[in-house]
Amino acid sequence: MPVGDGQSVAGVLMAGGVGGWRTTRGGGRPRGLFCGIGACFDCLITVDGVPHQRACQVPARAGMVLTPDEPGVGAAPTEAGSDTRVEVEVAVVGAGPAGMAAAGAALGAGCSVALVDAGTRPGGQFWRHREGEPPRGRAFGELAAALDDRRLIRLVDSAVWFAEAAGDEGFRLHTTDAVVTARRVVIATGAYDRVLPFPGWDLPGVVTAGGAQALLKASGVPVGRRVVVAGAGPFLLPVAAALAEAGTTVPLVAEAGDPRRYAAEPAALLTAPGKVVEGARYAATFARHRVRYRTRRAVTAAHGDGAVEAVTVSRLDREGRPVPGDEQTIPCDAVAVSFGFVPQLELALALGCGTRLDVDGNLVLAVGADQRTTVDGVYAAGEVTGVGGWALAVVEGQLAGAAAAGAAARTPWVKRRARLRRFATAMHRAHRVPAGWTRWVTDATLVCRCEEVTAGAVRAAVTELGATDARAVKLLARPGMGWCQGRMCGHATACLTAQLRGREPDAADLAAFAHRPLAQPVTLGELAGD
Repeated sequence: MPVGDGQSVAGVLMAGGVGGWRTTRGGGRPRGLFCGIGACFDCLITVDGVPHQRACQVPARAGMVLTPDEPGVGAAPTEAGSDTRVEVEVAVVGAGPAGMAAAGAALGAGCSVALVDAGTRPGGQFWRHREGEPPRGRAFGELAAALDDRRLIRLVDSAVWFAEAAGDEGFRLHTTDAVVTARRVVIATGAYDRVLPFPGWDLPGVVTAGGAQALLKASGVPVGRRVVVAGAGPFLLPVAAALAEAGTTVPLVAEAGDPRRYAAEPAALLTAPGKVVEGARYAATFARHRVRYRTRRAVTAAHGDGAVEAVTVSRLDREGRPVPGDEQTIPCDAVAVSFGFVPQLELALALGCGTRLDVDGNLVLAVGADQRTTVDGVYAAGEVTGVGGWALAVVEGQLAGAAAAGAAARTPWVKRRARLRRFATAMHRAHRVPAGWTRWVTDATLVCRCEEVTAGAVRAAVTELGATDARAVKLLARPGMGWCQGRMCGHATACLTAQLRGREPDAADLAAFAHRPLAQPVTLGELAGD
């Protein structure tokens, strides 16, 4: 297969028409790309004889030998942990909008800074770009320019797998390349797509909206020729627009929420006029490419023999329940789904940071006016404090970086944060997850993709085995116990469990899947070396 500049292994396979390249160890189901950012492990493949490589993360090169991943094969060989030691005043984890801003603010206040990121280039998922093609826009350029400082140590392609307090030294971050010791830490680890299960959602061709965007941005490859975009939230708009501009037919954007709810909070809209302009720009793109946009609609099933061939789209009532008899079947070869995002909290929770439930139902970090968490010396910014978009992430990063460096907060930053957070709250209310989504989940529907746990097994754990919370369901039925450690199924399992118990999911339900002592895959060899 031909290899384009900067393409991942998954990008090359998808460009070559290969949508699935392994089967699951239990049910023998075909699998391929799903999350597209290394969170779900569905795209595992053997590269040059080394098993269990995430195809969306491995850069492709000519001459690679790719073979299907075999269930039960041992883990990839690796060298022992690195002896490299880095000592700085402030360590920032994550080089997305929030992390870049935090590092720049701390440098501006005179501190030495380590910026640690699992990616090879700054920008995170929002500003993901191909080698030699930086993102457009002034914001990225200004943040990148602020990082041009000799006091900055950048650790790229370096995942933090464990964080701990280090007494008088501050905190210690264990990465795949080094051990970083810092007096203060800024957590800016971002988020990944929140997905809800439906019959057929594990077929190759069903991907997250973020996965579709990542594949297009990083590899220049559309996820399909005819793609339905569905879920809830404004993120659906840029994904559908980008696919349409790339030549993909987008027959429908199915928004489960009701954007008319924005009208109930006009003050929030007035504080973010740029969002209205942005929405109008997407509407023009949709009109130009004949993309239909429908609200209170959801993909309730995907159909196909080994890959997606069509989806069922149902109209939802005001309670988010499918209206019987009001559905249509749409032929397609891919579906991009997202119901917002789930913050990545592993490292902050490992350090003991407190949490709260946000308006969108997510577990997020509790922070003060200066972005300080409940642990002295640990600050947080961006989606981990509440999903709100890149502009909010930047201003929170600026506040967190300045506070971590001991500098005073700037009043314009504080005012901008309040304004953007107000809009984020309105956004979550307008695009809330449909309360009736469990109506389209049959007992045979997989909830946990890794361990192949069905909704029926989750229901049985509650109704027959007496589980009273999500943690008990996890122990009894094993959702969240596989490769991704609950990143893909945690929210759905918590919500389904709570509903069966006649209540709303609480912080403990969500924390059962957010706590991961090891934040990234690590081998025994790396542990021994460290």
